[in-house]
Amino acid sequence: MAYDFETLNKTRAGNSAKWDVPNGDLPMTIADMDFPTAPEIVEALQEKISMGLFGYEEIPPEYFKAVADWYEKEHHTRPQENWMIFATGVVPAISSAVRRLTSLGDNVLVQAPVYNIFYNSIVNSGRHVVSNDLVYDGKTRSYSIDFTDLETKLSDPLTNMMILCNPHNPVGKIWTKSELEKIASLCLKYDVKLFSDEIHGDITFNENGYNPIFGLDSKYLDNVVVAVSPSKTFNVAAMHAATIIVPNENLRAQVSRGLNSEELAEPNFVAIPGTIAAYTKGGPWLKALKEQLLKNRQLVLDFIEEKIPQLKWVPGQATYLLWFDISEITDDADKLAQFIKDDSGLIINPGSVYRGDGQHFIRMNIASPQSMIQDGLNRLEKSLNDYQK
Repeated sequence: MAYDFETLNKTRAGNSAKWDVPNGDLPMTIADMDFPTAPEIVEALQEKISMGLFGYEEIPPEYFKAVADWYEKEHHTRPQENWMIFATGVVPAISSAVRRLTSLGDNVLVQAPVYNIFYNSIVNSGRHVVSNDLVYDGKTRSYSIDFTDLETKLSDPLTNMMILCNPHNPVGKIWTKSELEKIASLCLKYDVKLFSDEIHGDITFNENGYNPIFGLDSKYLDNVVVAVSPSKTFNVAAMHAATIIVPNENLRAQVSRGLNSEELAEPNFVAIPGTIAAYTKGGPWLKALKEQLLKNRQLVLDFIEEKIPQLKWVPGQATYLLWFDISEITDDADKLAQFIKDDSGLIINPGSVYRGDGQHFIRMNIASPQSMIQDGLNRLEKSLNDYQK
């Protein structure tokens, strides 16, 4: 089947968080796509709607089987179905776990620069952010983990949870099995709960994909909580469906109580059929999507090499979000992003919102038709030239 990756609908029925911008502005920001989702998902939702019955829903066994089958097929590791809990989203589940598994005043560790909403989940729950900042090598344009610093911060008695981004947003890094084992070992050593956000795990461009942390040896899994969702993969964020995978029975009971007490474990009427359709019928669409994203990425890289070589891509093998080093242009990402918006109407994310060394970077979403990407690149070239005059 041929899939449509070229039609751009800017209105999204008039209530798009991404496209709620002034006329003429071009957002390449929020991590959702400007592509229609897989037709198989649309068909499943239309069939559900046509029933005309929208009462309370329960989670059928077919849902958990679809999740397990997908991870076995796509990622070569099968989570047990009895490890799974439905949740209305990855972020709500993170916030719930922070409240349920830590205490007021505790530290929750992240690895900046990282998805900015993690900070909200921590601070809004009355906990403190501690960061094991990723180490950037400007020569190789790559990031690594300072494991000495990580151990020091995990050993603090007030640090009781770590939120891992696997694969990492915004830098696009796929953590190796060895790195995940080191992280999990240290969390076990210091009795720190490890929450792994794996929402970007399906959008990878290397040969072997990413490494689900629940696929590690069972000796690493007693304090692990994993969140997965079709939302980034299939552009269905507003479907509000995620699966929380917790191998340890006692920990799973704690997480489940938190989700249920906060009313985060009941699906809306499209969450179940949409997820099942995605995971049972969405494979061909995902394959075509990744081929399109690779073409989009190459378009961007060829353009910047020729027209704006002072902008440096930090190579990543996951997500449809590109992370650019702007240190040859400025050391103030906020100022640059605002200038670009004012100058050409292009909206990109300043890296500062992800903290760490983010002030030297910008993030760009390339999950859009190529005509839109070309427009964005032309605007970016103009604005960078204007900025440096």
